Amino acid sequence: MNVLLVNPPFPESYWGFKHALKFEKKRSAYPPLGLLTVSALLPRDWSRRLVDCEVETLNAAHIEWATLVFVTGMLVQKDAMHRIVAACKRRGKTVVVGGPYVSTSTEGIPDADHIFIGEAENTLPQFIEDLKHGRAAKLYKSSERPDLSTTPPPDYSLVNLKRYSAMSVQYSRGCPFDCEFCDIIEVFGRVPRTKSTEQILVELDELFEIGWRGTVFIVDDNFIGNKRAVKRLLPALAEWQETKDWPFVFLTEASVNLADDSELLAGMRRAGFYRVFLGIETPIEASLLETHKTQNTRRSLLAAIAKIQRHGIEVMAGFIVGFDNDPLDVFEQQVRFIRKSAIPLAMVGLLTALPDTALWRRLRHEGRLLGESSGSNSEWLNFIPAMNADRLIAGHKYIIETIYEPREYYNRALRCLKRLPANESEPNASSRVNALVILMRVIFRLGVIDGSRLEFWRYLRIVLAKRRTRLAQAVRLAIMGYHFRKLPAGRQP
Repeated sequence: MNVLLVNPPFPESYWGFKHALKFEKKRSAYPPLGLLTVSALLPRDWSRRLVDCEVETLNAAHIEWATLVFVTGMLVQKDAMHRIVAACKRRGKTVVVGGPYVSTSTEGIPDADHIFIGEAENTLPQFIEDLKHGRAAKLYKSSERPDLSTTPPPDYSLVNLKRYSAMSVQYSRGCPFDCEFCDIIEVFGRVPRTKSTEQILVELDELFEIGWRGTVFIVDDNFIGNKRAVKRLLPALAEWQETKDWPFVFLTEASVNLADDSELLAGMRRAGFYRVFLGIETPIEASLLETHKTQNTRRSLLAAIAKIQRHGIEVMAGFIVGFDNDPLDVFEQQVRFIRKSAIPLAMVGLLTALPDTALWRRLRHEGRLLGESSGSNSEWLNFIPAMNADRLIAGHKYIIETIYEPREYYNRALRCLKRLPANESEPNASSRVNALVILMRVIFRLGVIDGSRLEFWRYLRIVLAKRRTRLAQAVRLAIMGYHFRKLPAGRQP
């Protein structure tokens, strides 16, 4: 059996980091972890190939080789996913689809031979058995969420390491909170499930053995959803890093209550975490209450962010405009908050009603839905907002243009670097030669030919004078700022 695993391309966006990746000569930020996990669940005697359309083009030869074609994708990839499924069907191939888009959408699912809803650990073995006996069904949907102890290490052998900026692993699924707009709790539930410490160390061993050195993204939607389990993991993770001479640096996503636990913060820093993404959403308390994000109302958000930064962990964050309770000056309030928070990497999006979320169900009941979300939260609205829609879209554009204006961005990056401990440098698992090459590219692009080069040199001069131990981090932030500026306003997320 020849299995072709296909990851459709993403449209240009904040998360694609297209313009930042050019400095590293990489083609994509991360490999498609879901497909690597599916590959590991397949019988060992099946041949498999991965085509990640983010790093290579799917061609007729790839499709002709395959007996089965597995296609996954997020909502924002749905158009490309439909095209790929149609191309494979035209060539008479048996097509299997699954992943976030298929699992959460209410309309327009691709016309595939077999459809998987939800997580595959419980259903894929049954499909393989049914296929063997010629009775494979159209639809597979598990009635139970799988115990992650059954999840094998991802099949990293399919990945060309040179094409990616970072590798990824998953520790947990699910989140204990109840945010109205979030589809994660619909797919993975509100009871976080974790892999064992031993499983994670095995996955890291495999990455180490195939030669990966550098950033590892722990892709959990809320890494600290099960704090007790995380606190068991972190000491073992730190010990593993030390025995291997610190080959990796980690980044992840978490809820803002991370700031409540100094022990947890210290443990993450000791293990090599240098950045965390937080869902801040808005400084407007009424909007947080509206969307059931009450965990963000129980503490000062600015103080929480500053505490995490003082522990040596850079904060990246998501923000949303378009809640019913947003005041007319929400755009100025968002800009002021982002400035005060010293968060350089701020993802600001329009509220979108994702399929089958609590928000989607409420808006449907209120007669305010305009159609299924495109998966992009930056270009159009799929519901009737409380605020005038033109004003909302213009306000979103104003935020993006303001926070990524070069002087504004560089000043925010400097404030972030100032908050991080001055007596330690950022962990750097990449080679010095590679770091020097990237620095030369940055100096040429941002310091010579970019129109904002005077702001870059001012920024770099201050870094060298006051934050020299953070030079690598400062350069990376400059690269990311360049990426955001190159995106058309309104397409940042």
